Amino acid sequence: MNKQETKNRIDKLKIEINHHRYLYHVLDKQEISDEALDSLKHELYSLEQENPEFITLDSPTQRIGGEPLDKFVKVSHETPMMSMEDAFNYTELADWETRISRILGHEPKDGYFCEMKMDGLAVSLIYEKGILARAVTRGDGQVGEDVTQNIKTIDSIPLNLKTESEKLKITTKNLNLISSRRFEVRGEIYLSKKEFERLNKEQAEKGLPLYANPRNIAAGSIRQLDSKVAASRKLDFNIYEMVSDLGLETHEDNFEFAKMLGFKINPNAKKLVNINQIEELFNSWQKKRAQLPYQVDGVVVKINNLVERIKLGSVGKAYRWEVAYKWPAEQVTTVLKDIIVQVGRTGTLTPVAVLEPVLVAGSVVSRATLHNEDEIHRKDVRIGDTVILQKAGDVIPEVVEPLVRLRPEGAKVWRMPKKCPICNSEVVKKEGEVAYKCSNLKCFSVMRRRIIHFVSKSAFDIEGMGPKIVDQLINVGLIKSAVDIFKITQDDLLPLERFAEKSSENLFESIANHKKISLERFIYALGIRMVGKELADDLAKQFGTLEKFRQASFDDINRMYGVAEKTANELFDWLANKGYQKFIDDLLNCGVKVLKYHSPIKANNLDGKLFVVTGTLPTLTREDAHKMIIQYGGSIGTAITGKTDYLIAGENAGSKLEKARRLNVEIISEDKILGMIK
Repeated sequence: MNKQETKNRIDKLKIEINHHRYLYHVLDKQEISDEALDSLKHELYSLEQENPEFITLDSPTQRIGGEPLDKFVKVSHETPMMSMEDAFNYTELADWETRISRILGHEPKDGYFCEMKMDGLAVSLIYEKGILARAVTRGDGQVGEDVTQNIKTIDSIPLNLKTESEKLKITTKNLNLISSRRFEVRGEIYLSKKEFERLNKEQAEKGLPLYANPRNIAAGSIRQLDSKVAASRKLDFNIYEMVSDLGLETHEDNFEFAKMLGFKINPNAKKLVNINQIEELFNSWQKKRAQLPYQVDGVVVKINNLVERIKLGSVGKAYRWEVAYKWPAEQVTTVLKDIIVQVGRTGTLTPVAVLEPVLVAGSVVSRATLHNEDEIHRKDVRIGDTVILQKAGDVIPEVVEPLVRLRPEGAKVWRMPKKCPICNSEVVKKEGEVAYKCSNLKCFSVMRRRIIHFVSKSAFDIEGMGPKIVDQLINVGLIKSAVDIFKITQDDLLPLERFAEKSSENLFESIANHKKISLERFIYALGIRMVGKELADDLAKQFGTLEKFRQASFDDINRMYGVAEKTANELFDWLANKGYQKFIDDLLNCGVKVLKYHSPIKANNLDGKLFVVTGTLPTLTREDAHKMIIQYGGSIGTAITGKTDYLIAGENAGSKLEKARRLNVEIISEDKILGMIK
């Protein structure tokens, strides 16, 4: 064959192989044998090796990459990958429907779309001009990792989209949108029960520990630097969302469209009219779930109409328009052998049940939380009891209740120790709280956990400083607090076990390179009780600089949207503590540089004015209104006070409207605020 004939043959082979991939993985059909398909792939591979100029990114031969990666690259999601609100019974599902119907002003007009809640790993797939360009894990919802090389090994994920199919019952305009620009979908990577059993059989034959559950293998496989590992594990993929807007009206339309493009969709997904039908489907699959070839823990219920979804928006880290309706947690019985106490980074003492190991919800469990002493006494749990243990998906295992009739003689009633089990200091309990805390702010366990938190990925992100290294540095006396991290020299590290010249150099450089940190990461790294990543980000937005944050008054914090009074008290007390302020000063003196918050402000039209939003606005969700106000230089409050400049009032405004009138706060409409930012 000449070059042109070779290229034509390669193009035809790619089309033929992709056709059979689509039949097998999407339509669950098979026209030719596996051996015949392998023969086609071998011919394509041979032709491409002889003519490498004809190799393209979407060729079936490119599913398994070449050299292993050194590390995964961090990637920010253009649209956050949100978590889901849970419902555990029909009442909670009905409450969810009531809330969304109130916001919409009516029941969802196109009903609901229900899908199996797969127990796997969520990923975002990004196509450029119809070719798979990037695959990114969910990560923390805002930033994930580029795992494209591993994702390409999954046959059920198309490397190029079927945009030329005559069966696509949509407009040419929609096809052109995909062929000419960025197109994003999201779905779940999972491992079948059959493949899980095969891999565990291999482990047993090699005398290696068995894998705990299919989800762990799927997640671990996608995070392997060598794509050949992922390729060996026969992972699968189901699409659950088309992020890019193609002008279709419903989620059901999107699903059909995705299938025509070459994506595998779950065959059990279906549209339903009302929540009574959802309940029937839910109960039906609860009985049949063991027959499914993969693990599931419930049904995802989504508003079908895409325009209604926009109006519903999101709250916190979850969309209002979807809910995970979960089956009851799996329960087993086991013996509670002991109760031990763990000391957290805020000094809180948490009782933990030590159990006879037992398999529940796909994992072997030997520890479970008991929450606090009051909860133990309320349930009358004693050491030696046979207890009911429950676990649902990723939820922490929990002791539900003891089986009192099986209680042995001499079963011990447990009491919280009066002394910290780590440093032997007094244990104290604040009035009105259930938590006991170590009174020693310098307790070894507290300091250790604070340091581990301080260097974690969401805080200072110091690579090479995991818990074992932290323990080693504490044990040899190099660090007693997070401040000491920035005083370490390479000469300090060289004599230590596991620290050769290169590894000591790497850790020293990692510490030096992370002295510069964003304000939101710094606030999170401080380990303030009740301040998680989301609130740390909100505080950084609100105050902008470290100095303003350090000087924040109780009122400054309490009036922030979504901050409860208890949280405001906790944060203000922390800021008022001279020891903690000295801790910040010491960090700055060691060369730590805290950057100003990188503001999303587009313009300063609103000039720092304080807005409160109430009621249902005509076109904006409350979250969208808040984002817009911040983008144009305003700030957000949660309650009407004398400092409030404007109340943006929609329908069903409630008591805030009356209070605004009493305090002479200017009341404006959505149209007015939109006019103010132009």
